[in-house]
Amino acid sequence: MDLSRIRNTSIIAHIDHGKSTLADRMLELTGAVDAREMRDQYLDSMDLERERGITIKLQSVRLSWRDHVINLIDTPGHVDFGYEVSRSLAACESVILVVDAAQGIEAQTLANCYLALENDLEIVAALNKIDLPAAEPDRYAAEIEQVLGIPADEILRISAKTGEGVTELLDAVVERTPPPSGDPEAPLQALIFDSHFDQYRGVVSSVRVVNGVLTGRTKLRFMQAGTTHEPDEIGVRTPANVPVESLGPGEVGYLIAGIKDVGEARSGETITDDRRPAPAPLEGYREPKPMVFSGLYPVDGDEFADLRDALEKLRLNDASFTYEPETSGALGFGFRCGFLGLLHMEIVRERLEREFGLSLISTAPSVEYRVRRTDGSTLVVSNPSEMPPAAEIAAIAEPLLEVTILAPADHTGTLMDLCQSRRGRLEKMEYLSPERIELRYRIPLAEVVIDFFDQLKSRTQGYASLDYEPAGYEEADLVRVDILLQGEPVDAFSAIVHRDRAYDYGKAMAAKLKELIPRQQFEVPIQAAIGGRIIARETVKAYRKDVTAKLYGGDVTRKRKLLEKQKAGKKRMKTIGRVDIPQEAFISALQLD
Repeated sequence: MDLSRIRNTSIIAHIDHGKSTLADRMLELTGAVDAREMRDQYLDSMDLERERGITIKLQSVRLSWRDHVINLIDTPGHVDFGYEVSRSLAACESVILVVDAAQGIEAQTLANCYLALENDLEIVAALNKIDLPAAEPDRYAAEIEQVLGIPADEILRISAKTGEGVTELLDAVVERTPPPSGDPEAPLQALIFDSHFDQYRGVVSSVRVVNGVLTGRTKLRFMQAGTTHEPDEIGVRTPANVPVESLGPGEVGYLIAGIKDVGEARSGETITDDRRPAPAPLEGYREPKPMVFSGLYPVDGDEFADLRDALEKLRLNDASFTYEPETSGALGFGFRCGFLGLLHMEIVRERLEREFGLSLISTAPSVEYRVRRTDGSTLVVSNPSEMPPAAEIAAIAEPLLEVTILAPADHTGTLMDLCQSRRGRLEKMEYLSPERIELRYRIPLAEVVIDFFDQLKSRTQGYASLDYEPAGYEEADLVRVDILLQGEPVDAFSAIVHRDRAYDYGKAMAAKLKELIPRQQFEVPIQAAIGGRIIARETVKAYRKDVTAKLYGGDVTRKRKLLEKQKAGKKRMKTIGRVDIPQEAFISALQLD
């Protein structure tokens, strides 16, 4: 295909600013989908995406418009799936930056725009939802010009819902997007920017050809994996999969080569011709690093093998989470999983329960700490039970986040109070307009993962938006709080917290367990401890039978004798008795926050 007629672009925006709806209208206007088959969120193929109204996986589609071919990628908006956005931008020459005309610039708008600028892409800006009564396109066009430097007269006004202005947007994409460059005579270089697993056909990879021509007769070499494969099918998505003879430079399509292990076709992998290989692989992507860790355990211990198989299969579809086996004295056998954020954790757990029919318990989320020991070695700890004894620890470093918050200016005080209560340090404060403010804080990740986002939304009536990125490690005064039942530590309830919060955590956990643990025949002390020092205690009282009921008057020594006998029995029971903790107590206590 003539390179001058190809345009590669992706849609980027904050959550709920209308990316998937705009993709729907483009599919309709270009005739890619019949009006009878059209449905909302057409490119979102997962049930979870439809129910939640969010995009989780990027989707690519080829559109024909005025003698040109537009390869369009619809990307997720949530900060947890930012790695999907960065991957799709590597396959494009321009982006369509969508901004809600009723809300203006949000945190992810800025983050995604800076990503596009880093990749040196042309930005086609559009104000969406101009049909809403609350829309103020002129005001927000001026804000975009001030903050992002895009001239207000170049910003298009559209309504993805009604289709108004979408034709002009497609024309602007064709006019402003530079055509891709590439040499069809050069050795083949194609970049895999996404992969998913089809249980009937193996790994299906989305590819962007950079140089050379990819044909069905080419024996392919995967340069990073070091493997070779014969292609079964090469094609383009229109959005139905349509097989083609070849893909030339600048074209985007899919490749099926009978690969059973998604590890061989990772995102960022370079494909070349085995007989005439390229001299060097293309620059790939940074591997997404898990930030939040949680234990996943089957409610029924017999389902452990099923959980392992389910995790293996799901990892073929989503390579961004990690897992390794672990055991807990309380919960049995399970896996320690690493996720990109809380929403990612929730999505993975829900997919495991739905797609594989499992019932799971997930422990409270924790983060990865770096412990410097007194002998000079460094230990990486993602589970409180792995923490060495206090005497062996020289220092503990915790991960930090660079957090950007955009909100109406009248909520500044309450937001600063929230960030400071989470040990945040103010880095920058800037007014984007008289009504809107940008706050930049450096906050420990452990303070953000539990309910920071919920608090942020509730304190600003839902108007604040949040974006974050890792900002390295910093040493802090952290301690491990153990919960002891009858003097025995229960590893599932241990937590690593800041020393200033240790007493509050211990007190809250002990009080919660007192409500949840049923009374036994003997007294059960619940203690929170740092090392050998007890910082909080609650007691579950024993059942007590009235052994003196049958006595009517008489000598008091008879009463005392019976009570002493009961006391001795309880003492013996306490030494040999086990505290019975019901499963519900674990589930409720581990959802403390």
